[in-house]
Amino acid sequence: MLSEEEKEDLKAELVQLEDEITTLRQVLSAKERHLVEIKQKLGMNLMNELKQNFSKSWHDMQTTTAYKKTHETLSHAGQKATAAFSNVGTAISKKFGDMRSHSIGYSIRHSISMPAMRNSPTFKSFEERVETTVTSLKTKVGGTNHGGGSFEEVLSSTAHASAQSSGGETLRADGELQG
Repeated sequence: MLSEEEKEDLKAELVQLEDEITTLRQVLSAKERHLVEIKQKLGMNLMNELKQNFSKSWHDMQTTTAYKKTHETLSHAGQKATAAFSNVGTAISKKFGDMRSHSIGYSIRHSISMPAMRNSPTFKSFEERVETTVTSLKTKVGGTNHGGGSFEEVLSSTAHASAQSSGGETLRADGELQG
């Protein structure tokens, strides 16, 4: 238990601390106002500071080893995915060219309806080859998901399979690589 004299001393100290805190807040507020005035005179504002901080942080992040490796890996994967899509596009173009050459002077649009075209042996053959290609790519990547997979999974599988092939190899319509 505290004596009356100790209580009075503590109350006096409490009042003194509260006064000092109030004074320090006033001094801090005055210094913050002065800081804002100086920044305004220099043409600095919050948006410029944020831009500078963001630019510095972005630069610092770009110089990290992890960022460089990730950037290199994604860039390489993008190149391989582009090559794989180009191969698929070439196969599709060739197949449509084959289909066009089999239509005797008629355009596909005029000579065959979409349901009939889907049931045609040529379309079925093409569809089977695409399925075989996707399955082959998934197998080469190690995935055995037979649920069809999402577009991202197929893209990833294609990029990975393309990365495993050498630069001179191309993907045939039946899913096999040829050099």
